Amino acid sequence: MPLNVEDKKAIVADVGAQLAGAQTVVLAEYRGIPVEELTKLRASARSQGVYLRVLKNTLARRAAQGTQFEPLADSMVGPLIYGISADPIASAKVLQGFAKTQDKLVITAGLYNGKLLDVAGVKALATIPSREELLSQLLGVMLAPVSAMARVLGAVAAQKAAGAPAPAAPAEVVAEAAAPEASAEPAAASPEAGTESNETPAAE
Repeated sequence: MPLNVEDKKAIVADVGAQLAGAQTVVLAEYRGIPVEELTKLRASARSQGVYLRVLKNTLARRAAQGTQFEPLADSMVGPLIYGISADPIASAKVLQGFAKTQDKLVITAGLYNGKLLDVAGVKALATIPSREELLSQLLGVMLAPVSAMARVLGAVAAQKAAGAPAPAAPAEVVAEAAAPEASAEPAAASPEAGTESNETPAAE
């Protein structure tokens, strides 16, 4: 069913609003992809904050006029699906990830941060870790020492529960512990002094 003038204006306004807040746009041909597969792609895109839409190229060009994405106009040829995202890598990741499993989706061009991208450029952008992936990696690095300590403490607790003997104290600790015993007799003449020297501070 052909679009009327009002429909076209609404589409241009909607796409223009998406472009206004976007950092990246990726174009891909979708010829021959079953409808159910495109439905899965749309669901994946939506879950990752990517605006994905099949557009008439004339309407897409109008929406891009006056924006940083206007240089993409020459690449708007053929049956295209448009991936638009405020996240700099999300649209590239979604479309490139789908293209790995569906060879009928062919990425043709993209634009990020005012720079035109060819197919290789879009694929390179898609390999950059997302913010969530970077945070997950950082958290893993930060938790590694904690995990190691937890394993050590767990092993010590298990040994105690099994009645294993405590590890031998280092030689210097033994020497320090022997020092008060050597002076035990002279201290006996002064009960107060003996009490003070033999008392062990309570653990806090």
